Amino acid sequence: MTTVSMTVNGKKRTADVAPNTLLVHYIRDNLRLTGTHVGCDTSQCGACTIHVNGDSVKACTMLAVQAEGANITTIEGLAQNGDLHPMQAAFKENHGLQCGFCTPGMIMSAVDLVKRNPNPSEETIRSELQGNICRCTGYHNIVKSVKAASENMGG
Repeated sequence: MTTVSMTVNGKKRTADVAPNTLLVHYIRDNLRLTGTHVGCDTSQCGACTIHVNGDSVKACTMLAVQAEGANITTIEGLAQNGDLHPMQAAFKENHGLQCGFCTPGMIMSAVDLVKRNPNPSEETIRSELQGNICRCTGYHNIVKSVKAASENMGG
């Protein structure tokens, strides 16, 4: 076992984990933050996307020990004081989800996109979200949601 320490959604967390524990499993199983989904375990679907030190990362491709000392944000950490993050609100208002399985990872990727590109075009949004698979929506309302959020986030 190896001891890991990191800050997750603003709280210092320390635990003993097997050296081969994926970060996604640490988040879900040890911390019980189940908004980060496990879809493919091969980094193809994007359902496990979180932020590590401010950048979006697919948590199924990173070991928990690699996150030692990191600042982690999961979908549960976006809302503040009971208020949805603008991206979460835009997905809700623009019907950017159907079954919801891909939604946490899609939102986390979209927040990172808008942080890097405050006023993305539809083409940019579609290109940037290629690593997040949605089997339900056809992406139209996802793109609409990201565009609306970017305007609300100051883009």
